[in-house]
Amino acid sequence: MRAPAPAYAADLNGATIAAARDALGTALVDTRDAVGEVALFVTRDGLIDAMIALRDTPGLEYQQLMEIAGVDFPDRPERFEVVYCLLSLTRNHRIHVHVAASEETPVPSVTGIWPVAGWLEREVYDMYGVLFAGNRDLRRILTDYGFRGHPQRKDFPLSGFVELRYSEEAKRVVYEPVQLAQDFRTFDFMSPWEGAEYVLPGDEKGALPEAKGAPTPLSADQIQKADAAQTAKATATTPKTTDSTAQTGVGKAEPDAKPKPADPDVLKGKGEGK
Repeated sequence: MRAPAPAYAADLNGATIAAARDALGTALVDTRDAVGEVALFVTRDGLIDAMIALRDTPGLEYQQLMEIAGVDFPDRPERFEVVYCLLSLTRNHRIHVHVAASEETPVPSVTGIWPVAGWLEREVYDMYGVLFAGNRDLRRILTDYGFRGHPQRKDFPLSGFVELRYSEEAKRVVYEPVQLAQDFRTFDFMSPWEGAEYVLPGDEKGALPEAKGAPTPLSADQIQKADAAQTAKATATTPKTTDSTAQTGVGKAEPDAKPKPADPDVLKGKGEGK
């Protein structure tokens, strides 16, 4: 292999942080090296210059934007963090760039550096409501038209505000206020073979006498004989006692029966009508 891919080296984190401090200057607020990954915290106003420096500076060379994610911290003055995941193909190394934002303060769009950021910024806007200044097509991309709220915010209700279903009357999908068929349940995810430490509904039946279908010490032959006897007893029938016409009433006219009217289209045969 003429040009093997460089192996990922976690020991490059220290050199990466030092090079980022020199390249970013005052735009860099803080750095963090945790679990083998480098996180850079930059100012909102210096985001574009910082991204260009991370892409073009020798020794950094993070050419690709892999993902843009959002994080919600409701207790912070600027509750949102926009996280840019960058990859250096030259050094086979990844870093995360963090930018703080709020509902009213837009984040500069990086679509001028990486056009792929257009859809990624739309996802963050749809899920968190973070605005991106300079994105020419900042629309929802994951939720439906007319959706209210942003689902990934911590204060968004788990059940949402509306539910949709297909209406047979309207022959289309309709939106209605949420109506929960049952309350939320809590699950302990305990293995059914281990057994729960508390009494489950229905366990009180175990104290009752064993009913039909419970384990039995009888042998297979004994069970077969008992089933045969029970089947023979169930198939026994009462003999028929009304065999004669006098008992059944067959051929006997009703008390209020009238003669059958003659049909002019029917010709009488020999010996009939006498």
